[in-house]
Amino acid sequence: MLTGFLLTLPFQQRFTTLTPLQTGLYLALVALSVLVTAVLMSTVVMHRSFFQRRIKNDLVRNSDLLLRWTLILVGLILIGTVGLVFDIVLGGWAAAVSAAAAALVLAGLWLVLPLTSRSRALRRGQPEDPRDSPAPE
Repeated sequence: MLTGFLLTLPFQQRFTTLTPLQTGLYLALVALSVLVTAVLMSTVVMHRSFFQRRIKNDLVRNSDLLLRWTLILVGLILIGTVGLVFDIVLGGWAAAVSAAAAALVLAGLWLVLPLTSRSRALRRGQPEDPRDSPAPE
């Protein structure tokens, strides 16, 4: 739904009423969307180029890094899009509050929840899967 908003916004009459800040945010979100697609797809390209070359540890390490960057970029896109939509519809304060709320939700789901779940599992004595350990240098 938010992506549809981003794609149709420039073709609406209201686009000409955007402030320079809103226009800049819109263009930044479009650029971030292109960047996140490129970063995410690079994991597929790496997988294909590393396939059957016995360099799985490098593939896993590099893909992990790229996917972490993808999460950061997707988070920025989500927060920015929510902020832009609320700014256009309701104004500045609503944009700030909605963007902050989106950031808190993402931080809770993507940082706090995994860390607390892992911590609970380790306290219960559940052994870690050795496949989850970082590859030796």
